[in-house]
Amino acid sequence: MANQIEKIVEKMALEFLKDTNIELIDVEYIKEHHWYLRVFIDKEGGIEIEDCQQLSEQLEEKLDILDPIKDNYFLEVSSPGLDRILKKEKDFKRQIGSMVEVTTYLPINGEKVTVGKLTGYTEDAIILEDISIPRDKAASVRLHLEF
Repeated sequence: MANQIEKIVEKMALEFLKDTNIELIDVEYIKEHHWYLRVFIDKEGGIEIEDCQQLSEQLEEKLDILDPIKDNYFLEVSSPGLDRILKKEKDFKRQIGSMVEVTTYLPINGEKVTVGKLTGYTEDAIILEDISIPRDKAASVRLHLEF
């Protein structure tokens, strides 16, 4: 059910964003005590609150009319954040050369978290400067922030 709702909302959001410079990053419908429908957007120079508000209003109106979600839920439209998770091919492509943090299900070289510069990716592997990590071993890949 969640996957189907995500696809419906993704299609709506893409339609609303098609003639803008805003990119749809991800849609997730997830239960965290309550149901949350989260839509993540970004653009060159960063997202502004007005961008989120406009898309939120458009989605609310369309979702109220179509009513594809039977559960009570909270709609959130936001930026994916500085430490965004990389999921899709375009995410990896955009971040080549950036420092990333790969968390694996089991330790690799004695570590469950590996930090390094993303130098490439394939369908099967995440490639850092000095290590190739099989994608099926990676629990998550996110931008690494140093403070």
